[in-house]
Amino acid sequence: MTIKSPKLLLLLSMIVLFTLQAGTALAHKVNIFAYIEGVTVYTESYFPDGRAVEDGKITVVDSNEEALLEGRTNKEGLFSFAIPKKEDLVIILDAGMGHKTRFKLKKSTFGE
Repeated sequence: MTIKSPKLLLLLSMIVLFTLQAGTALAHKVNIFAYIEGVTVYTESYFPDGRAVEDGKITVVDSNEEALLEGRTNKEGLFSFAIPKKEDLVIILDAGMGHKTRFKLKKSTFGE
């Protein structure tokens, strides 16, 4: 098949380009969700397609970006830890190959 119309060729090229860019953008997306029960923080990490982040590196930092603890997600993408400080915390997930995200846990969610 030969495309003779320059406008049609341009349109098809743009569609391919936008499709490839969207795929690239989604390729580096990863999600982390965190919640507190008692004195323990529970995290769940997953890719947009629902697959768990297995062996993802978790780093918890304080408001000064000082590392408080590190760990790894399990096969189900889960990781938990005791609250290290009663202040705003940031949980950083590094799932490798450019897949990285952060979750801010406010001090106000810790309760008494």
